[in-house]
Amino acid sequence: MIYIVEDDDSIRELITYTLNSQNMEARSFPRPSEFYEALKQELPSLVLLDIMLPEEDGLSILKKLKAGKETKGLPVIMLTAKGSEFDTVMGLDSGADDYVSKPFRMMELLSRIRALLRRTGEQAQNINTEEYTLDNLYVCPSRHIVTVNGENVSLTLKEFELLCLLLEHREMVFSRAQLLDKVWGYSFDGESRTVDVHIKTLRQKLGEAGGLIETVRGVGYKIGGEKK
Repeated sequence: MIYIVEDDDSIRELITYTLNSQNMEARSFPRPSEFYEALKQELPSLVLLDIMLPEEDGLSILKKLKAGKETKGLPVIMLTAKGSEFDTVMGLDSGADDYVSKPFRMMELLSRIRALLRRTGEQAQNINTEEYTLDNLYVCPSRHIVTVNGENVSLTLKEFELLCLLLEHREMVFSRAQLLDKVWGYSFDGESRTVDVHIKTLRQKLGEAGGLIETVRGVGYKIGGEKK
């Protein structure tokens, strides 16, 4: 089941119709209050969440979902007419797994939904038990722990996946297209900005350890150094 929280009738109806036509069961809600009531009855597999909504904005809803014991693991894709880097970072920092700026192509949205659902299922089956220590950075994928100088660092799901991928393949340079494919599960022209925004926020959150993520000009990103 996919829940859609969108107050624009035409967009909401189009998404719902398209998902149902692709054999993806979907329910849509024009108001957050209706969405909250539905959550009490059934938890969805994924949420499509608009930012500009009546009653309560989407970022506030997202923060409540990520703070809830039963809803913190729900995959969320933000739907927003706001395309600035600030709004994108706000959504990602609040725990969104992906974002799509309006106007968007329905086939692109479907691909992102399928990719996120596929990756969510794969993560539940494949748990990396290796631990990584590099300079002042420590990462334990199985327990979702990241520390710098012994202090806990809070990362969004995609930031954490990016970091683990780079650590698992130290010294390997990943292009933006490769990172999109391996972390998000899709590739679209012009979407390298998604990777760049995540790398930027990841470096900021890692603080002193952020410099471990190297930019290879004209190619992509990597983490160098030897594991302790």
